[in-house]
Formats: sequence, structure tokens, C-alpha cells
Amino acid sequence: MDTNSYKTYSPKPSDIEKNWVLVDAEDQALGRVASKVASLLRGKHKPNFAPHMDTGDNVVVINASKVTLSGNKLQQKEYFRYSGYPGSERFTSAEEMLDHNPELVIEKAVKGMLPKNKMGDKLMTNIRIYAGPVHEQEAQQPKKIEL
Repeated sequence: MDTNSYKTYSPKPSDIEKNWVLVDAEDQALGRVASKVASLLRGKHKPNFAPHMDTGDNVVVINASKVTLSGNKLQQKEYFRYSGYPGSERFTSAEEMLDHNPELVIEKAVKGMLPKNKMGDKLMTNIRIYAGPVHEQEAQQPKKIEL
């Protein structure tokens, strides 16, 4: 048997093609939007996917303020933050978070679905989230994707 036929393929940086993708989150479930965006960021939809490399696309998410949550999650889901000081735990409901900072809701959901290492941090630099329908990436001509 020829041992060369068993080599693992690893894409070279010149093989990686990064596209710009536009995702409209209006009237979409938060988890479904986040999982699709996380998959696009990792590049799992591409044939040259490699778990140790950034092969994914750049993603622009618009209408983040119009994302939906099912059931009673608007009132019951809580976002937690802690500065490290005693007694400084803060909880914010999903409803309050969507009113004040809707971009952060999608950002936290997507970040939770990416690897918890340097690669996950690097992938988060490839996402732009906007509360409304207007975005600043017109020059990149992002291709709209239906979820």
C-alpha cells in the first residue's frame, strides 16, 4: 500500500477564501441565528474546513433588536456579569438586554457556540452585529444568506 494516500489534508493560507455574508436576524429564533452564524464563522460549510485554522467567512448580522426568544425566556433568561469584587454580581434579563444592547445578546449566544480558546477569540473578530437594518460593510458587498 502507498502511505501517501493516507496523508491528512491541511489547507494552506493561500487556499483559504474568506467571503462576506449578510444574515438578517429579523423574526428569527436567537439560538438558530447564533448556531448558523457560529458555523459560518468556523467555516464548517466549506470543503477545506480545518478545526485548527480560521477558514470561515466574515459575517454581518443586521436587525439584532428584532430577534425572537420562545416561551418565557424574555423575562426568565438572565445574563450574568461579575467584576470580581465581593457583592458585585449583576443579573440582566433578556428583555432588558434586548432594549439596551441587542448586539450583545447575539454576540454572547454566538461566542458560547465557538471554541473556548484562542481560536474562538480570533473568530469573534470576524463578526459585525448591528441592531438595525443599516450596516457599515456596504463596500465589502456581503452576500445575503437565508436562514
